[in-house]
Amino acid sequence: MSAAEFSFKLRVYIEDTDAGGIVYYVNYLKFMERARTEMMRTLGFGKDYIFNHDLMFVVRDVAVQYRLPAQLDDELEATATIVELRGATMRLHQTVKRDGRPLAEGEVTIACVDRAGVKPRRLPREMLERLRKAQAAGTEGEP
Repeated sequence: MSAAEFSFKLRVYIEDTDAGGIVYYVNYLKFMERARTEMMRTLGFGKDYIFNHDLMFVVRDVAVQYRLPAQLDDELEATATIVELRGATMRLHQTVKRDGRPLAEGEVTIACVDRAGVKPRRLPREMLERLRKAQAAGTEGEP
C-alpha cells in the first residue's frame, strides 16, 4: 500500500477459530478494529483523549472481501490506511495479511459521534490536523 499504512502485528489464538482451526469470518473485523485503535493511540488519541472530549467512534459502513483463510497460531498483520477525511467521518482501507499476502481486505467508514446523544459531530480540529498529517506523511508502528 502507501507510506500512510499503519501496521499492527497479532497472532491467531484458539478463541479466534472455528472447530476446524480456521479464523471465523467476523474475527477479521476485530483484527481491523485493533489496527484502527492502535493507529489512533499512536497518533495521541487513546481512550483518555476520546473520553475527555466526549467522543465515540462508530462503524457506519464496512465492506470486506475474504481472500485466504488464516489458521490457528498464524502470525498476522492488520493494517489501516486513511483514505478520506470528512467533517465527521473517516474512511480507511484495511487489510489482514500473512507473510505480506492479503487474507481479507476492505473499506471501513467510521463516524465521530458525541457520547451523550450518539449524534454525529465534527472531528475535533486537533484530531483532524493530525489525521491529515498521518494520511499525507504516513504512520507506522506497533504497540
